[in-house]
Amino acid sequence: MKAIIVEDKPYIREGLKSLIEMIDKGINIVGECGSVKEAVVVAKACTPNLVFLDINLPDGNAFDFLSQTNNLEYKVVFITAYGEYALQALKMGAVDYILKPVDIGELEIAIDKVIETNIKEQKQKIAFTKEQLNPNRLVVSLQDSYQVIKLDELKYCKSDKGYTTFYIENSKNIIVSKPLKFFIDKLPEDRFVRTHQSCVVNLNFIDKYDKSGIIVLKDKNVIPVSIRKREEFLLRLLEGE
Repeated sequence: MKAIIVEDKPYIREGLKSLIEMIDKGINIVGECGSVKEAVVVAKACTPNLVFLDINLPDGNAFDFLSQTNNLEYKVVFITAYGEYALQALKMGAVDYILKPVDIGELEIAIDKVIETNIKEQKQKIAFTKEQLNPNRLVVSLQDSYQVIKLDELKYCKSDKGYTTFYIENSKNIIVSKPLKFFIDKLPEDRFVRTHQSCVVNLNFIDKYDKSGIIVLKDKNVIPVSIRKREEFLLRLLEGE
């Protein structure tokens, strides 16, 4: 069985290859990729039977790759660092998922499932999951309804005493009776960054960052960055430079 590994971290790719060799179930790695763009080219050239696919990549996500190669016949095993809610959803859309760091026992189980899984059934599940895990919206439960929040309009969200407030551009704030940790894994890492234990900010709404540890948003709201988070935040802020 021909396989490619789509993962932006070289050491994870090397570790995964070593584990696959140890399991020895006839998986031949024919390509390694660190981005969506590269993975699409390699997949079309190599026509793999199996793809080990990371969720977040430098130029997009796993579903960007899936949509651009949906004419190919391959099975998918997701490799993810996502939390429990994302894992439950991803399980519907792939042969299996593997939580980082990769465990050889879990990998062997995933490969066994790959051997047994029908490709058409998998494609149907992935199509369903892609809609459920839409990266451009978040659905939150209110007392008598479900509210859809467009992530490109979400400036930041802040938690206090078990409640989370979502601050939306040109709209009223939305208060949900759940703590921030309930939503943190649902916010795309390429757009949202945690500034302290109870606040997450959309990078697209930041106007400037004061080196004393203060974020000024485009609407002039001010958000502090905890001392523990400042180095990490600055690295994220400068990623696009």
